Amino acid sequence: MSFVTTEDGAEIYYKDWGPRDAQPIMFHHGWPLSADDWDAQMLFFLGKGFRVVASDRRGHGRSSQIGTGHDMDHYASDANAVVEHLDLRNAVHIGHSTGGGQVARYVAQYGEPQGRVAKAVLVSSVPPLMVQTDANPEGTPVSVFDGFRSALAANRAEFYQAVASGPFYGFNRPGVDVSEPVVANWWRQGMMGSALAHYEGIKAFSETDQTEDLKAISVPVLVTQGDDDQVVPYKDASLKQHELLSNSTLKIYEGYPHGMLTVHADVINPDILAFIQQ
Repeated sequence: MSFVTTEDGAEIYYKDWGPRDAQPIMFHHGWPLSADDWDAQMLFFLGKGFRVVASDRRGHGRSSQIGTGHDMDHYASDANAVVEHLDLRNAVHIGHSTGGGQVARYVAQYGEPQGRVAKAVLVSSVPPLMVQTDANPEGTPVSVFDGFRSALAANRAEFYQAVASGPFYGFNRPGVDVSEPVVANWWRQGMMGSALAHYEGIKAFSETDQTEDLKAISVPVLVTQGDDDQVVPYKDASLKQHELLSNSTLKIYEGYPHGMLTVHADVINPDILAFIQQ
């Protein structure tokens, strides 16, 4: 397996498939998953001639279960370590959920200043700020995230089963067929990672204000989300991202859930390809 070691000793696992001279696409996964969550996208874009790269966030998947650095700054720095190790240039960075926050901070603080980024895609992503504050009254109350932490600490396996079989893919909606293999794969990825990284990651994805990250990005960005996202409310996420970004395209999918990249890959993948090829 391939790893890069960060300055603080975290070992970050990554996949790197396809021609080394092709345009690279780097994928940034959501909480509490791994690079495996991008299987449908990596195979699709590999088949279209791209070089595809994905890493496991620190404490997630096959990356080391380091006890520190579970915050957006380290997430972005770790992504930069992979990019620099592979010397990715003219890259497209695609992030889902927490991975969208990772993309926003990476592009704003590393990728764009270094001239390495061509475009970015934010899918069902957490910026600019999830938690409710005086300045963000329409955000999600902190009590909701406290509930996540309590459930994770009490019985992580049970909590992850409930998330995957319920709101993440919209499997709790009337008339929706539940895919047990999809649920099992989500659970498998989650349980591979560190309970500590996942516990502290809740604060990272919910309380990190990324308003300035979004304002700093000038490369073209596709902002996309489902309007039935029960995990990241789209009115507090994609709509605000589109307002704050200077060069964005907004696409909202009617009735699509948070995990639309998996259950609607046949629609999402071609739309992302069209954006990249514009």
